[in-house]
Amino acid sequence: MAGSAANVRLFLVGPMGSGKSTVGRHLADLLDCPFIDSDAEIESRAGADIPWIFDVEGEAGFRRRETTVLKDLVEHPAAVIATGGGAILAAENRK
Repeated sequence: MAGSAANVRLFLVGPMGSGKSTVGRHLADLLDCPFIDSDAEIESRAGADIPWIFDVEGEAGFRRRETTVLKDLVEHPAAVIATGGGAILAAENRK
């Protein structure tokens, strides 16, 4: 273990396919903290995959779910968090 991320939340932001999840898993291992994929968390809470959420709730519904998940993850004690590619589009998510 290279270090510890006590109470540090590191959010990885970038376009889809940029390597956020791959890099995030490695960082989480190095920092000895959990890796969380915000899209996977959204799917878990919704009980449905993201394409279904977009089909049924539209992008606005998905973005509301995304903001809720990100607000919750900010409270996580320590984690490396990969956000969805569009997470930074909402000003509320950039706070």
